Amino acid sequence: MTRKGSEVRVLYGPPENPEVGGRCPAGADAATTQRRSREGDVRVLVTGATGYIGGRLAPRLLEQGRQVRCLVRDPARLRDVPWAPDAEVVAGDVLDPASCERALSGCQVAYYLVHQLGSGPRFAERDRRAASVFAAAARAAGVERLVYLGGLAPREEPLSPHLASRLEVGDLLLGSGVPTAVLRAAVVIGSGSASFEMLRYLTERLPVMVTPRWVGNRVQPIAVRDVLHFLLAAAGLPASVSRAFDVGGPEVLTYLAMMQRYAAVAGLRRRVVVPVPVLTPRLSSHWVGVVTPVPAELARPLVESLRHEVVCAEDDLVRLVGEPEGGLLPFEEAVALALARVRHHQVTTRWSSATLPGALAEPLPSDPAWTGGTLLRDEREVTVGAPAEALWPLIEGIGGEHGWYSWPLAWAARGWLDRLFGGVGLARGRRDPDRLVTGDSVDFWRVEELVPGRRLRLRAEMRLPGSAWLELEVEPLGPTRCRYRQRALFAPRGLAGHLYWWAIAPFHEVIFGSMATNLAARAEGRGPVVPRWWRRRRRPGTGPREVSLRPLRPGEERAG
Repeated sequence: MTRKGSEVRVLYGPPENPEVGGRCPAGADAATTQRRSREGDVRVLVTGATGYIGGRLAPRLLEQGRQVRCLVRDPARLRDVPWAPDAEVVAGDVLDPASCERALSGCQVAYYLVHQLGSGPRFAERDRRAASVFAAAARAAGVERLVYLGGLAPREEPLSPHLASRLEVGDLLLGSGVPTAVLRAAVVIGSGSASFEMLRYLTERLPVMVTPRWVGNRVQPIAVRDVLHFLLAAAGLPASVSRAFDVGGPEVLTYLAMMQRYAAVAGLRRRVVVPVPVLTPRLSSHWVGVVTPVPAELARPLVESLRHEVVCAEDDLVRLVGEPEGGLLPFEEAVALALARVRHHQVTTRWSSATLPGALAEPLPSDPAWTGGTLLRDEREVTVGAPAEALWPLIEGIGGEHGWYSWPLAWAARGWLDRLFGGVGLARGRRDPDRLVTGDSVDFWRVEELVPGRRLRLRAEMRLPGSAWLELEVEPLGPTRCRYRQRALFAPRGLAGHLYWWAIAPFHEVIFGSMATNLAARAEGRGPVVPRWWRRRRRPGTGPREVSLRPLRPGEERAG
């Protein structure tokens, strides 16, 4: 069933002003596309469904009655997403022609919502190759409409590598021979977006700040709700429309004005801002990386983009499809909605939802291929005097604001070290403080496997000379007891990997040992437990992997 009322007209109605359309490349005629859309038999491919925008667009397409197919590198990333059972999920990569052709087969509309930002200094080359592969596959599959979300940028001046790449991808898709709508947006305001997180943390954490000159540049922010409206509407454009559209909110502001208005909405005092000319984009990105959860590697292209004034030059798409119901959201309302979602833990997707390209191509620690390689382990086992139902919520809530049930200073130091080398550190936290789904980020880990009530496996996304996992498992032993198993696994890369493991091995007891005992103590309703070498003894014959906790003697106090 499609939605009632004006949304059907907005999504699939005829254009109000056909004169704003572009050239008419080869493809299905407009009448065919609109008829299929009204009948609800259009199959839509969504790439980037595990990312920030794609993860919000796919369920809205399903609400419209579309048949949705999602192309993802790892289908397990969508296993726990509520809307995934209603969609078709296929494995593939936009860099692989064969998987693109299979995914696009039978689709009338395709959303291209991926980019290679964060994949290294050659991200633009990867973006170019991926867009070329996808465009060729869409043309071969007979796709009738491509929709791409790019970046708003002026064309008359030298651009940052990030913006230049987004424009190039849009041009490649427009040259595919398939009717294409390229939507170009500037700062997206929504709970969990990288732009919003950067704005939020800069404003909240720095009542007085020294800033680069780009805070005085004009920006036209847009609410994520309005971006989704235009993406949905673009699917129903007639084949005669194939061009780029600027999309923005109703206001043009400077970044400084955005920070001051954010402070007002959040109930903060007016910020004191002192712009200085010496902060280059590189220095600014490191400053942003320290203050906000957005790592310097991602902050740098965002900051470089803010060097330009990004203001819409036209609003033709609004004239074609109309505004969202109620009109475009003003900046303050978009911020208020985003903050409400953050405070009520209703953030459905975050900028950290997407993983770095290639990360999931590595083998899992349980794969047979590991039998011929080196896999270093720290394994611990604790018998817990509490049911599994008492222990599991603690495991699922690990990280973020709950911490890691062990020496906080050690985790903080590891997080700062990771940020120093350009990693994500601990700052990105969690999407939800109590519930996880496969693919969620947890500080500098990623949920790789989740079996509710039984097992949680995290893959490290920190800067390491190898690959690392942390696996936490619960085994019921009866109505009042369970067994907790914990494995830290590390696949070293070369000599540096081995040296790294043995350098931190002396701290494993402090970090991993206290994690196991403190989780057990918390499940049993007790406070933090002191280190093993102080007030914990082994049970005879159990070996180093199973420990029990000695009860306190009269007059003793538990440390911590």
